[in-house]
Amino acid sequence: MNHVLDPGVERIVDAGGVKTRYWEAGSGEPLILIHGGGAGADARGNWVPLGAPPLPPLPGSSPTTWSASVNPCPTTATSTSLSPHGSSSCRTSWTPYRLSRRHSSSNFMGGATALRVDACETFRITTLTLMGSAGLTREFSAELSTMLDYTEPSVDGMRRIVSALTHPRFQPSEQLIQYRYQLTNDRRIMDAYRATMTWIREQRGLFYPEDDIARVKSKTLVICGREDQVVPLDLSVRFHQLLENSRLYSIPQCGHWAMLEHPEELATAVTDFIKKEETR
Repeated sequence: MNHVLDPGVERIVDAGGVKTRYWEAGSGEPLILIHGGGAGADARGNWVPLGAPPLPPLPGSSPTTWSASVNPCPTTATSTSLSPHGSSSCRTSWTPYRLSRRHSSSNFMGGATALRVDACETFRITTLTLMGSAGLTREFSAELSTMLDYTEPSVDGMRRIVSALTHPRFQPSEQLIQYRYQLTNDRRIMDAYRATMTWIREQRGLFYPEDDIARVKSKTLVICGREDQVVPLDLSVRFHQLLENSRLYSIPQCGHWAMLEHPEELATAVTDFIKKEETR
């Protein structure tokens, strides 16, 4: 296992007309990390040093890692990661590398993007990790609504989001809340976030037909926080049922943000899964 202390090199490429930002770090077989609909592309400091399997770099962010951010500051629905533009951007970004093998780990909207990419017959992912993934969400829980209702920057609003997305036992630092709040003070970031949340409401959820999800045949690890209220446990179980070559890993006393609440356990689960599947 390689431990990555270097935060990586930031790059921006034109992927089919969409500006796509990614970070590149480490060496070995690529692990592509696709963030969700919030500030995930920037909030990687607590887990990047945990490393990943010895796996050349790609748009995602960890040990040979690429952390993909589809259009750094989208202002229209076509720029969101769940949209066709999002998955097309990912495929276009990765194609020049002509990689025969690739691993992907993604959360929420990033998971939905990875599913769409993997369902493309011409672009298979070797192993796929879905963390609290969108793709089956047809109802807006109170916790998800808290995210959707954050339309203007505010400390209290960010505090409500962090509380809604984590387990009651998780005690966020004031520094964390202030940091994420300050990110949304950037007008471009807030416009992007607002456009994404508006798009989710207009689509009345974050879902694909179940038959489309079942087309994904990659070896998949479905990770869920047992107490996740954004993507409840029953939806992760349903992913597990639909994805023929999947395993299910549930983390107790964990909400939607496994990478924030249990970074060590999450990193171990992902790296062990990839290494085990590599030997099969």
